[in-house]
Amino acid sequence: MASVWAENSYCKRRQVGVLVVKDKMIISDGYNGTPSGFENVCEDENNVTKAYVLHAEANAITKIARSGNSSDGATMYVTASPCIECAKLIIQAGIKRVVYSEHYRLDDGLELLRRAGIEVVYIENIK
Repeated sequence: MASVWAENSYCKRRQVGVLVVKDKMIISDGYNGTPSGFENVCEDENNVTKAYVLHAEANAITKIARSGNSSDGATMYVTASPCIECAKLIIQAGIKRVVYSEHYRLDDGLELLRRAGIEVVYIENIK
């Protein structure tokens, strides 16, 4: 389902999708893209991602914050392994398990999640 959600992203270089699940219910979703109210263009004329583009994980976590729900103890399903910045948000959000299906070029985010005691699971992407 996270892979399908990634298709909502307007980003051309990489489309990432996230679902956050708690007590067998989806409590949030997200994909990488620009902040609300901005044009849906993620890359500049040189195909470089704009600095203000939000990662899918950040979008999902901020949606939880706005909804009044709690992500404490939740599982995050994400199409690409989290970067270090998103890993910090995941830790602070109380998410206890991260399942991903594609390796990001850096693995420092995964290392930080493991250091924080968060279960990290890789599953091969099936399309």
